[in-house]
Amino acid sequence: MLTLKFITENKEEVIRRLAKKHFDGAEIIGQVVELDAKRRSVQASLDAESAEMNALSKAIGELFKQGKQTEASEAKAKTAELKDAIKAQSTELDSIEKQLIDILVTIPNLPHESVPEGRVAEDNVVEKMGGTIPELPEDALPHWELAKKYDLIDFELGVKITGAGFPVYKGKGARLQRALINFFLDNAREAGYLEIQPPYVVNQASGYGTGQLPDKEGQMYHANLDDLYLIPTAEVPVTNIYRDVILQESELPVKNTAYSACFRREAGSYGKDVRGLNRLHQFDKVEIVRIDKPEHSYDSLKEMVAYVQTLVDKLELPWRILRLCGGDMSFTSALTFDFEVFSAAQKRWLEVSSVSNFESYQANRLKCRYKGEDKKAQLCHTLNGSALALPRIVAALLENNQTPEGIRIPKALVPYTGFEMI
Repeated sequence: MLTLKFITENKEEVIRRLAKKHFDGAEIIGQVVELDAKRRSVQASLDAESAEMNALSKAIGELFKQGKQTEASEAKAKTAELKDAIKAQSTELDSIEKQLIDILVTIPNLPHESVPEGRVAEDNVVEKMGGTIPELPEDALPHWELAKKYDLIDFELGVKITGAGFPVYKGKGARLQRALINFFLDNAREAGYLEIQPPYVVNQASGYGTGQLPDKEGQMYHANLDDLYLIPTAEVPVTNIYRDVILQESELPVKNTAYSACFRREAGSYGKDVRGLNRLHQFDKVEIVRIDKPEHSYDSLKEMVAYVQTLVDKLELPWRILRLCGGDMSFTSALTFDFEVFSAAQKRWLEVSSVSNFESYQANRLKCRYKGEDKKAQLCHTLNGSALALPRIVAALLENNQTPEGIRIPKALVPYTGFEMI
């Protein structure tokens, strides 16, 4: 969340920048400033009365020693009054601080100044493109038909076992999944990321720490009995490793990677764009997470984007990078670049990665800090990216590489699959 200090010292700037995300912040920011002024007033009164009570408490003993019984009794009575007043003010202060937190967590992160104006995906800006879009014959099949033809993925069986959006991978389809996971993890390790194997369920504090809660509670699977949430991305458990942690400057940047299954309810997603692997409730993804000093985080973001580009290049997929507009950004992001690959049989671009800088927004929730040379603890910046999400990568690989003889496997992936054709 945004820091209270930044909001109160930069009220108009905060309102202006939130407007780029199409969030009308005037009223809510006004509430924050008003509550903070009230908090300061109560805190000042509480401090003054606490100091007075401490002084009186010390004086009482001396007054008794000096035989000043009346003065000592009056001082004692006054401390009792002060104690009641302090208790009441402490309760009021706790209430105000809770109100402030409840409001602050509903305010999105501020978009970076380079974020373009816009409301919807069509307003995103294409930054860069690469690869070659293949020319397929007129009878080319979409990936869901190829999956059935070659017995790679059984969507109907997934419906029987669980429901729509939970496919069953079979034979070379399952091996392709495993190959991609290992390929992505090995590349991440070679790029300096430490491999982590995190839990697939997290507690409420972890969901809150990375900003999924309370913003996206309706999109997460919730195990009610244990009050645990299935993770929508490995970003959540991996970033939460550093919750309530003070790092040393020498430990930065932190670079972690993790494979996980991901679970998303995708409530409200209907229509032709959800066919096959286009939108699932359970899918596999390799994530990269970085924690860095504020002055280095945008260099880290560039490095992460460049790294993801190497992956789509190695997979010989046509790709493009989008700079997301204000209206299409996530609640927690300050700047996001999306990667899309072209799915030739569907004739459409499919998102396969988002790479984002959250600046100090997540770190403030997590209390993730570092100490520099001055030994003062300050908030880190957190970043993460998909490297990569599997379903749409698989969709594009199957469609783009279909031939009369079968489906060709990109050269870089063959050592992992153990086969060149499906």
